[in-house]
Amino acid sequence: MKKVVLFLSVIFFMSIQINAQQREGNPLLQEWNTPHQTPPFNQIKTEHYLPAFEFAISEAKREIADIAEQKSTPTFENTIVALDRAGALLNRISGVFFNMNSCLTSPELTAVAQKVSPMLTEYGNDINLNSALFHRVKQVYEKPGKLTTEQKQLLEKTYRGFVNSGANLSEADKEKYREISMKLSTLSLDFGQNTLKYTNSWHKHFTDKSQLKGMPEMELSIAQAKAKSKGLDGYVFDLSTPSYLAIMKYADDRELRKEFYLKSSAKCYGGEFDNRQLVKEIITYRDAIAKLLGNKNYAEYALKDRMAENVGNVYELLDNLLKYSLPAAKNEMASLTEYAKSLGFSDEIQRWDFTYYSEKQKNALYDLSDEMLKPYFKLENVIDGVFGLATTLFDLKFVPNKEIQPYHPDVKVYEVYRNDKFMAVLYMDFHPRESKREGAWMTSFREQHVDAKGKDVRPLVSIVMNFTPSTADQPSLLSFSETTTFLHEFGHALHGMLSETTYESISGTSVPRDFVELPSQMMENWASTNDFLKTFAFHYKTGEVIPQALIQKLRDYENYQAGYLSCRQLSFGYLDLMWYTTDPASISDVLKMEREVMDKMEVMPVVPGACMSTSFGHIFAGGYAAGYYGYKWAEVLDADAFSLFQEKGVLNKKVADSFVENILSKGGSDKPMNLYVNFRGRKPDSNALLKRSGLIE
Repeated sequence: MKKVVLFLSVIFFMSIQINAQQREGNPLLQEWNTPHQTPPFNQIKTEHYLPAFEFAISEAKREIADIAEQKSTPTFENTIVALDRAGALLNRISGVFFNMNSCLTSPELTAVAQKVSPMLTEYGNDINLNSALFHRVKQVYEKPGKLTTEQKQLLEKTYRGFVNSGANLSEADKEKYREISMKLSTLSLDFGQNTLKYTNSWHKHFTDKSQLKGMPEMELSIAQAKAKSKGLDGYVFDLSTPSYLAIMKYADDRELRKEFYLKSSAKCYGGEFDNRQLVKEIITYRDAIAKLLGNKNYAEYALKDRMAENVGNVYELLDNLLKYSLPAAKNEMASLTEYAKSLGFSDEIQRWDFTYYSEKQKNALYDLSDEMLKPYFKLENVIDGVFGLATTLFDLKFVPNKEIQPYHPDVKVYEVYRNDKFMAVLYMDFHPRESKREGAWMTSFREQHVDAKGKDVRPLVSIVMNFTPSTADQPSLLSFSETTTFLHEFGHALHGMLSETTYESISGTSVPRDFVELPSQMMENWASTNDFLKTFAFHYKTGEVIPQALIQKLRDYENYQAGYLSCRQLSFGYLDLMWYTTDPASISDVLKMEREVMDKMEVMPVVPGACMSTSFGHIFAGGYAAGYYGYKWAEVLDADAFSLFQEKGVLNKKVADSFVENILSKGGSDKPMNLYVNFRGRKPDSNALLKRSGLIE
């Protein structure tokens, strides 16, 4: 017996030595002796990720085995809480890696992602399909004892997570689930990479300024800097959002606008980066998982844990909004057509004409243009304004800390305090680069939670955008739309930074998809208010505060083309639901099926070859599958919620404190409707959005 004990002791000692060797020299596996344990980005190299994942997964599996194999009676603490805390090292590594793969990627990093994603899927399956572990979870679920509301939410989420991931399946069906989920693990990555590669694969070089007639000097300056960065003279425009929109808004050359539109609208539809087959495969495998788990389709499967609850409720919302939006959109298009005719345009308005003439009509109707506004929206001033708004409303203080290592020189890093309590680290990454995917988003390197020792671990939050960059001649001047996007993503960041929950799985933005957009869209409401604009909107050359007349024009303009913009968002929601309620066996032509949905909301001629689905990253490479409607769902919530500020005062501290207490700090610690009612005092008014948009009285 003594020999056996000695032998096991030697094995244990050897395993400790091996673990120490694996950790040595790999910053991802070591303690981070940095401010607030922030990632030491200057030390982390691509070659560190794969061995770090391998080690962390093995450690996490050991932790899960300890929970599953323990002999003690299952309790909330020894099973549900233990699961929430398991895999902390793996979570830390994943938080760094996947964020870098979105905003600072490389072919080498992509190759690692292709290896790591199946590993993580397999690890997740090993947890969710572990019969002994699920048995313990189920025992707690069936006899929970006395729990707080937050604990009930964690228990419900944990149990539903197991069930939705195949825990109740037969052994044979569990193997099918494993096989399907493994196939899905890389498809979304491939979809996103194709989209990024397509975007980066094309640009147009201009050596003659006369080819860019109509283009403002601000935009020319940016295009000139872009050309210089490529070692070229003249000007370069590409498919990145600020550059593409400049062409569509300002270029007088109709053929040039058409060329850019056709390039952008056919993104990943055919050619080297074709995503059509990936669309079919992703839909097929998601549908297979949904049906394996007893659902009619993937939408039914996904909506069970959302505020909307079912497909019927989503269609009811979309149909009601469309009823008012489509007639308004048709009237707006008729008005735009007449306006274009007044300028001598005799053809039918095409997609590549719409933004161009809309910009001109907006200028004519409201005497307002982006070029009039941009001088008042210098990026650094906008940052001050957004921070100032957060200070006034939520008592937040933002302190730059140059000791915290950013992952890129463009990234700004701040410590965030509330009433002298440290709340979060905030990273802000504003400008496009070829290593960054398109769009704007909020993410976290670490979520807020209370650890096993009772310490409140504060989050590391990041917001990532693709805004107009600065040049040698002028600073970064944002459009009003970009400023609104900043507020939107900052709203998500507030949701993460102000979180005050106990458990990581339900902290911050870990809420249903159709609720997560409430804080972000709520913040957009301040964009055109006097109280906000007067604090920061100073002309970058003269220092003059934005004139009241210009603010009034902004307000007058707010509902310009509200019908069209609503139809556009609704069309994406309908398209998403179509894909995830369709029998994959019936999919033959991606574009044809897309058109059958989109044509119902179309107010312009259809362009052959233009396809949204093949670059619809939200639903094929992001987390919004069968959930894109959530933007409109949350718009109803935010319109109704902001009306309380309008009643009490847009900077009313009592209302703001209530928003923190009942929404921003709560994460997913209670059901979304309960949280909303606690804040608003009643359920949301379903017509609030239509009223705000001017679509009904």
